[in-house]
Amino acid sequence: MERTSSIRRKATHKGEVMIAGEQLRLRLHDGKLIKDRRYHLRTYPNCFVAQELIDWLVSHKEAPDRATAVRLMQHLMDHDILHHVCDKMPLLKDAKLLYRFRKDDGTFSFNREVKIFMRGQRLYEHLIGDKKSILQLREEHGVAYQRSFPGGQLIDWLLQNGEAESRCRGLELCRAMQEHGIIQHVAKKYEFFDSRLLYQFCINFRRRHRLSELLRESEKDDKGAIVSTQEDSRADSAFVWHKSSPQEDSNAFQSVRLSKDLTQVTRGHRGSLNSAQLHSSGFPLLVQLSLPSVRCNPKSVLRRHFTCEELFAPGAPLIKKVLTVIGDALGWGFVVRGTAPCYVQAVDPESPSAAAGVKVRQFVWQVNGRCVLYLNYRTVTRLVMTGPRTVVLEVLELLE
Repeated sequence: MERTSSIRRKATHKGEVMIAGEQLRLRLHDGKLIKDRRYHLRTYPNCFVAQELIDWLVSHKEAPDRATAVRLMQHLMDHDILHHVCDKMPLLKDAKLLYRFRKDDGTFSFNREVKIFMRGQRLYEHLIGDKKSILQLREEHGVAYQRSFPGGQLIDWLLQNGEAESRCRGLELCRAMQEHGIIQHVAKKYEFFDSRLLYQFCINFRRRHRLSELLRESEKDDKGAIVSTQEDSRADSAFVWHKSSPQEDSNAFQSVRLSKDLTQVTRGHRGSLNSAQLHSSGFPLLVQLSLPSVRCNPKSVLRRHFTCEELFAPGAPLIKKVLTVIGDALGWGFVVRGTAPCYVQAVDPESPSAAAGVKVRQFVWQVNGRCVLYLNYRTVTRLVMTGPRTVVLEVLELLE
């Protein structure tokens, strides 16, 4: 039993490393550190200079010093996330050497372990986005577990959504996810059974994984493998049971300007507002946004209506931007409205979207590479909610 726990703990850590590596790769692309580079009359596409990366990690406080930054990147190399462009260097050196993420050159190994991990991540995102999600606060032997589910109910869900051909196949998938540290019995006592026993996702897919956690997590024991309401109260955890506090700031979220007919929405946290509250305030249900005492302006923030043709007219005062938004435990933190084109109605100033550069009045052109300019906000909402936690937005911003 101890050996099995150790194997699952290592599998869970590998999953966390994969998430952190992918989040870093997207941030480096956004920061233009990853690009085509020439060396000795040869062009190496989508690579970075190790010395520049170490500079970036230290300046962005992802590592306290250069030595630690090197150790962090070596950890990614050890997990086959990145490699030297010519595979001549098994170690990452703080020098002017070229390295590349394997996902950027097609050499990333999609073995069974990776495929099961990606399948588990996709199922988790689907379950979280489901209005009638089976992930709920439940009790087992007098202990409450946030976002837990009965084993039999998960298999029912897999069958209803075409994720499994039969109950036998569904059981095999769930046991494979448990074997690879994706799901686990809430009390870590039982294997996965098609029963009423409660299980949880072990990996927090929604939390931003700081690079400095990688080395610490490799040394953690299985006490930190699963987060419950009693075990983990970190604010950035997707499994934390949040409680409202009337003393919190009530002006954390507001649209670009306030008007006399502002409506006050019931207080909550970003990630907990229901659709009725959002629609009654005139906002579309993109991500279930909420904050302590959210102020919502039902009127459009646009000074006038724009058509798609106007946006692409010669000389239009617009610039295109590509923004990568890595959702945190509470969501992305922005609201869209409108139809052909959609635009950003409001942005939470403390959210990942604000950090990524999303602003009100930006027109949404593409979501994860798909053109959405001629779609309505409900369709754009669905694309974001059912897609990956990392959203790549291409927006058109008006020049003031």
